[in-house]
Amino acid sequence: MAFNSVCVFTATLAMLCLASCISAHNITRLLSNYPEFSIFNSLLSQSKVADEINRRQTITVMAIDNSSAPAFSSLDTDTLKKALSIHVVLDYFDDAKLTKLAKNTTLLTTLFQSSGVANDRMGFLNYTKRYTDGRLLFGSAQPGAPLSSAFIKVVAVRPYNISVIQVSTAIIPPGLGGNPQEVRISPPAPPPAPAVSAPEVGPTPAEGPVAESPDESADAPVLSPAADAPISDSPVDSPAKSPTRAKSDDADVDNSSARKVVFGAASVFGALVLGAGALL
Repeated sequence: MAFNSVCVFTATLAMLCLASCISAHNITRLLSNYPEFSIFNSLLSQSKVADEINRRQTITVMAIDNSSAPAFSSLDTDTLKKALSIHVVLDYFDDAKLTKLAKNTTLLTTLFQSSGVANDRMGFLNYTKRYTDGRLLFGSAQPGAPLSSAFIKVVAVRPYNISVIQVSTAIIPPGLGGNPQEVRISPPAPPPAPAVSAPEVGPTPAEGPVAESPDESADAPVLSPAADAPISDSPVDSPAKSPTRAKSDDADVDNSSARKVVFGAASVFGALVLGAGALL
């Protein structure tokens, strides 16, 4: 009786060991068969995310090829591990299961969500089946995050244990590297006030005459040459004196004055002579 119990226990243990061996998987070894995913495979090993994948019984790895892997190059070690964990879904999905999902949009739980450090909805993926073109799209479930990564193909599967599918681009939620409030885009600064230029000062009299504006010229009274000319005693119809005649008239006046002076001097001299004769 005791022998039979030992046999049953041994058989049960062997079956459990066999089941464990069958269900165990090694993501690093699996991806090593596909050189186009060598960078992604190396990042999984460096960040120790590969160890967490290997401990899971049912998992889906969303791999990106070497051409899209540089999206991870600017991330620090901690943020890199978070980003890679977002590419690991805690369920089995292949193309058939994704296509047959009843809802057009489904939230998928990732390995990052199970870490307990995911903020808001960073630990979830938004999966959408678009009927317009039949594309299967993925994106972060964070509010405002785009559906930027598309399903390309199934890389390798072990049904209902592990599935590796290729997606077009890396999925990195906004604010993953720190406090979301610190990565928000600040509003643009207001444009600088226009510089106030000094009013232009016209030339000083030393620099040159100041030109009159058209308005001032229009308001100023227009004077005829006749108004500025002195009033003449001659009739209006008399012709104006020429410059030569004017000079002649001035000469006549001077001569007349000289004659008057001479005549006056002669009269005085004659009076003196007469006075002197009377005294004698």
